[in-house]
This record gives sequence, C-alpha cells and structure tokens, in this order.
Amino acid sequence: MKLHISKEFKIGLITTVAIALLYWGFNFLKGESIFSKERIFYAEYKDVGGLVRANPVILNGLNVGQVRNMYFRSDMEPSVIIELVITNDIFIPENSTAKIISQDLLGSKAVLLNLGDAPDAAQTGDTLHSEIEISIKEEVSKQFQPLKNKAEDLMMQVDTVLSMLQGIFSRSNAKNFSKSVEHIANSFANLESTTSTFDTILKVQRSRLDHIFENIESITYNLRSNEAEFNNIIANFSAISDSLAAAEFAQTVKNVENTMENLSAISEKINNGEGSMGQLVNNDTLYIELEKASRDLNMLIEDIRKNPKKYVKFSVF
Repeated sequence: MKLHISKEFKIGLITTVAIALLYWGFNFLKGESIFSKERIFYAEYKDVGGLVRANPVILNGLNVGQVRNMYFRSDMEPSVIIELVITNDIFIPENSTAKIISQDLLGSKAVLLNLGDAPDAAQTGDTLHSEIEISIKEEVSKQFQPLKNKAEDLMMQVDTVLSMLQGIFSRSNAKNFSKSVEHIANSFANLESTTSTFDTILKVQRSRLDHIFENIESITYNLRSNEAEFNNIIANFSAISDSLAAAEFAQTVKNVENTMENLSAISEKINNGEGSMGQLVNNDTLYIELEKASRDLNMLIEDIRKNPKKYVKFSVF
C-alpha cells in the first residue's frame, strides 16, 4: 500500500524546517548554540568602556561564552548590568570576578573571567564581582605623569634661569658685565705672559738645573751605596760620644763636689775668725786700723805732692 502525503503537509514540514534552520542560523551568527547547556551570570559596572553585545567571555585565553545583553540601571546609582552566557561546563567559584579588558590595540573589548578560590560554585542567575581594566590611554597617562611633573619642574627652573640671565644682560648691568669680561681677558693675558716668562727662564737655566739634579742624584746614589758604612760610623761616633759624655760628666761632678767642700771649709774658717780674711770679717779693730793706715797714706801722698821740696833735697857742688 502506497503512503500518500499531501501537498499541504509537505509545505508545512518544509516551512517548519526552514524556520528551525533560520532560528539556529541566527543564534549561530550571534555565537549562541541551541544544543549546549547555558548558564547565565550578571555583572554590574559604572562604566563598561565600550563593551557591546556578542563580545566574548574569556577564561585562560579560551572563549567560554559571550555578552548576551546589557541593561542600564537607574533606580539607585546609575550603572550598567551585563548578562553573561557561559556555554562551557566549567566550575566557576562564587567569588570569581568578571573583568572588562581590551583584547588588542584597537580597543576591542572582552570579559575576562578570573576564577576565585571559594569552594562553592556560582549558580545560574548569580551576580559576579566586577572589575574594569585601565585603558591604554589611562595607563600611558599614569606612566607619563611623573615625567610630566619633572618636565614642569624643569620648565620652571629654566624660566628662573632665563629671568636671571635677563637681569644680568640688562642695560644697567651690560656695562659692568663688559668690564668683567675685559678683566677676565686681561687676567688670562697676564697668566699667559707669566707662563711664557717662566718657560723662558726654565729654558735658559735648564742646563744648570740638569747639573744640580745630576749632583743630587749622585749624592743620593753614594749615600745609598755606602749606607752600611755610614751606619757604622754613626754608631761608632755615638758610642764614643756616649763614653766621653759619661766620663767627663762623672769627672765634672767629682770636681764640683771637691770645690764645694773647699768653699765650705773656707767659709767655715772665715766665720770662725781664722786668718786675715776671718779677722777682717769678724774683728772691727783690724778694719779700723786698716782704714786709719789708708787715710794716713793718702795724707802723706797729698803732702808730698804739695811740698816736694820738703822731702826731696838737691846738693850742688
């Protein structure tokens, strides 16, 4: 028996298959798979930085999902909620982070999953912790900020130096500056003249200087060559000098002691009235007699001077 299929059934079947293929193709073009098990997660951001629908969700460089939808929330603090579809059957801890990153230098965005370490898994419909990567512009600005500050400081210093130079080269100081430059030039000229004169003196007296240095070198060489003999001579002279010094010092001390003893004995005799000196020192009578005799002698000499005829007689035959 032959099965008869109506034309209407065939048209309906073809239409159903076409609709199914269209739906599957549309979702395939969006990156969705109608045959895989999907899990939905959410993340909230103040600024998504250019993220759009269908941007990939990446884990360790592997595409594990995509951004399905985005909602603007304005009931409290304005923010953007994104809907993430994870098509891969992976364990996602509940403290994982969804971070918006730039995939390339052109600024293509993606959501990077950073898995946490919590023992419990995040369930479908949970909201993950959110984070956004610093943009290249912000990173460059951050890196160049210290350089910018240094450049500004340098410009301020340059401006200060220019102000100082402007003051130095002003009309009121130009004359003084010219004089200073002239004085410096004269100083260098004098220094050059002095150097030239000194060089001339050295050239003229070079032979004498060479002769003097040769003599000094010869004396130094002789001293170095006869160092041992000079050391012996100095040692012998030192020994002789020490011996003489010791001997003469001992004899001198002995002579001084003898002299002191003699002086002590003489002094004792004088104090005891012994001898003429002792009588003179201790006896007034001898002193008086000597003074009287001296006075009489002076009177006699004076009388002889005045009356020479009285003492000298001449006989004429």
